[in-house]
This record gives sequence, C-alpha cells and structure tokens, in this order.
Amino acid sequence: MLNNKVIILLVLMFFIISVFCSDPDPVNDYCIAISEDNKFSCKNSSLATVEDFTFSGIKSPGNFKATGFTSMGVNSNVFPGLNTLGVSFVRADFDVGGVNVPHFHPRATEVAIVLEGKIYSGFVDTKNKIFAKVLEKGEVMVFPRGLVHFQMNVGDVPATIFGSFDSQNPGLMKIPNVVFGSEIKDELLEKAFGLNSKELSKLKKRFSPS
Repeated sequence: MLNNKVIILLVLMFFIISVFCSDPDPVNDYCIAISEDNKFSCKNSSLATVEDFTFSGIKSPGNFKATGFTSMGVNSNVFPGLNTLGVSFVRADFDVGGVNVPHFHPRATEVAIVLEGKIYSGFVDTKNKIFAKVLEKGEVMVFPRGLVHFQMNVGDVPATIFGSFDSQNPGLMKIPNVVFGSEIKDELLEKAFGLNSKELSKLKKRFSPS
C-alpha cells in the first residue's frame, strides 16, 4: 500500500503536469497587450475599448485560387482581446479539391465546424489508426492535441471550416514542410522515404521556405 509521502508526491507531479499541459489561467479580467512583442505588459484597463474585443478579419473568404487552400489564424497578435484567455481560432477556405495537408498543433486541441461545403476530415492516433469521414455543413470534428490531422474539399463547390483552439498559441507544424523544408540531411530522407536524389530535390524545392 502506498504511504502518505508517495501519495503526496504523485499528487504534486499530477498538478505540475496539469499546469504545464495547458495555458495558464488569467489573473485579471483581461490583458490587452501593449505590444505584439510584449504580451505580459497590459494596457491600462481604463483605456480598453470594445474594439479590443471584436474582430472582423475573417468575414470574407481568403484567396485560395493559387493553391486551392488558404487559412487565416486569429490569435492575440491580430486580435488583442484574446491575450491571456487561452483560446484562438482559424478560418480555412478550400477550392474544389483543395487540401489542408497533414499537420498538427503541438499545444492545442482543435474543434472544427464546417460552415460550407463537404470536407473529408480526419486524424491519426499514436497507434496509426485513422479516424476520418466526410463532414457536411454544420457538422463538427475534434482533433486531439498533438495528433496529425487533415482536410480536403470533396464537394463540387468551395468549402469553409472554422476551427477553435484551447490555447492562445497552438502552434502549427505541416508535415511536408517539416520533413522536406527543413535542414534534415538528404541521405536520411532518401533512406527514410525510398527517394532518389532527383525526387528529393523536387520535394525540397516545393516545400522549402520561400
């Protein structure tokens, strides 16, 4: 049977892990950051206005014609009222056949609702099991924190989804860009994916940062 010291230690460890696995709770009603680079210094609350707590930047679709997909992330950098509240969101627009490539958010769970169109949507868990289906307007899917997920417009008209995150800064890592757009050695990538140097060069050119 566990003694009291071990129980106390386990409780403390659980508490510490819980704290570091989510955004900290705010200690004020709100904190409008003085600048984008300093989220810890707050504007005097007497100077806050309703404009600090409203955002109109995602009313219209983004320009997805060039690539078939576009997204607009909304965090405290563009919407000051979100600062310290532990939430953020995104609007994504898809042309017919448009794809949001496999990616993950290391610091947040995402809940996505289809506003328009039909979206093939899913994620893969750590046992390599896939959970995917076609979602239609008004349907919702959740992507657990840190798991790879994806979307594709399988309808015959443009589609839109709205995603919300339980973190002020969820992070975004697109698998193709992480693998082929970073400084991983060519030899490793060639062996890992069975590519020849010509094939790898094409992929690196496509996904390297512009």
